Amino acid sequence: MSFPRYERYKDSEYSSYGAIPADWREVRLKTVLSQRITDGPHETPAFTVSGVPFLSVDGIQAGELVFEGCRYISQEAHALYARKVQPKRDDILLAKAASTGKVARVKTDIEFNIWSPLAVIRLASDRALPAFVEYVLQSPQAQAQIDNLCTANTQKNISMDDIPLLFFTLPSMEEQMSIVEFLSRETAKIDGLIEEQRRLIELLKEKRQAVISHAVTKGLNPNAPMKDSGMEVLGKIPSHWNCGPLKHFAKVIDCKHVTVEFVDTGRPIVSIRELKNDRIELNEAKLANEEEWEFLREGRVPATGDLIICRNASVGAVGEVTSGMEFCMGQDVCLIRPSIPGGFDFFTLISGVVRQQIDALLVGATIRRLNVEAIRGLIVADPPKGERSEIAQYLNLEVKKCDALETEAIGAIGLLQERRSALISAAVTGKIDVRGIAQ
Repeated sequence: MSFPRYERYKDSEYSSYGAIPADWREVRLKTVLSQRITDGPHETPAFTVSGVPFLSVDGIQAGELVFEGCRYISQEAHALYARKVQPKRDDILLAKAASTGKVARVKTDIEFNIWSPLAVIRLASDRALPAFVEYVLQSPQAQAQIDNLCTANTQKNISMDDIPLLFFTLPSMEEQMSIVEFLSRETAKIDGLIEEQRRLIELLKEKRQAVISHAVTKGLNPNAPMKDSGMEVLGKIPSHWNCGPLKHFAKVIDCKHVTVEFVDTGRPIVSIRELKNDRIELNEAKLANEEEWEFLREGRVPATGDLIICRNASVGAVGEVTSGMEFCMGQDVCLIRPSIPGGFDFFTLISGVVRQQIDALLVGATIRRLNVEAIRGLIVADPPKGERSEIAQYLNLEVKKCDALETEAIGAIGLLQERRSALISAAVTGKIDVRGIAQ
């Protein structure tokens, strides 16, 4: 869809804005504030089970405030912190640390408070519309400024003194209203399409999991005679299959629990972070020197077809050792060597049947982990060798189909997000004239 342009333009003082409408002003954020920008407390409060919602950067998701799963503080702590800042409707919250540049306007009258990584921007209502400035701060031009103003130590930060210096173009209040109405309508359409793609991704994940779980417990022959496995988690299995704990059908080898000194040049170590998306990724693996690497591999040399499973943090993440891979195991992973190689055990370990068992067996209060004996005791089905291979081949094809569709959906989301960003940019910098199409 093409949009009309303004009749007259002038060059902006800020190069990334290019030409802007001739009667628009160029301002700093500080010129439209009703009060000094403030942030939340820099101390860690005593959190409570319920009380006043207390948001940090993770409370901003997809440009909106999210209270579900948030922390809480007491009324007394809220009253204390409210002396410094008390967010209210139409305030704009800007992440100034961690995920710097996240923006959300307060669209609720719920009483809540914020932590120090968030800054509260309160605007003078006779100078700028909060909804307009929210779009301005979401624009690529503003985000680039925020990024340029950030300093980085352990994480990126923009200082409270720099936020008011953010530069943008400002039309009349009437035009701001037209732009807000136009963007509210058009971004809602795009957001709806993005949500459809996200739902599709979730459905594909569910289908992927259902196909895997069914195949590794029921097989591929819908007419096969069935028997009660005697294991509640498996239910009925084909009558000619066996079942039992994983240790009956595979060797489970724990890692060495020693501390290793990482080096810049050395041999790769596979720990939690190297198990991603059902595979082992060595590109960014930490490295050990030759001596420590060989020490960690004693009696634990991964071979093609072996599986690595994580038992801490990302518990249950699994990766298969492929041809040519050479590494040693770091802490918090186990090596699983199937008695019959061929891929069936990989799909068993990522199935919902095993995932449910892992969830029930996790121990630990703050960091959930899985004991090695619990892994050895995971209940699995054991079909004959020929069927194992047939099921693995079938699942490889089915999973590839689901993954391809998921990749398409992810790509579509990326394109829609680019379209949304470009539309906001064009509207808030005057590259398009939406006054006649806002309604």
